[in-house]
Amino acid sequence: MPDTNHIHNLGYQKPIRRTLRNNLTPAEALLWKALQRSQLAGRKFRRQHGIGPYIVDFYCPAEKLVVGLDGAGHFTASGEAQDMERDAYLGGLDLKVLRFENKLIAQHIESVLAAIEAAFQATVLPPATTPSPSSSEEGN
Repeated sequence: MPDTNHIHNLGYQKPIRRTLRNNLTPAEALLWKALQRSQLAGRKFRRQHGIGPYIVDFYCPAEKLVVGLDGAGHFTASGEAQDMERDAYLGGLDLKVLRFENKLIAQHIESVLAAIEAAFQATVLPPATTPSPSSSEEGN
């Protein structure tokens, strides 16, 4: 198992991560719009996050979940081999990896978000503070 003490956002990757964040693909931008600011079930996601030698599209630390978007380059023999190597590395860190085709994001974003949420662990985050039904009836 790789050393997990110093594997996140390695210094040498900073300019690469910044460039990737500033030049999101249309699919990445659309998915980020739905994931940013803890909009999906209260989970915080990071975009273009470094894990070891890899920069993943999206990462949710609380869920140990990586979400990757695949464009045409992933569907070649070398692209598939690189994806398998990356997924094996991330799996060795006990991270879950979900991958979606770019066109699926544009055509079925709600299904993609449902699949991401379904991958969350059974842990439930505390709900936002809302008045209980009995407290709203006290004034009657």
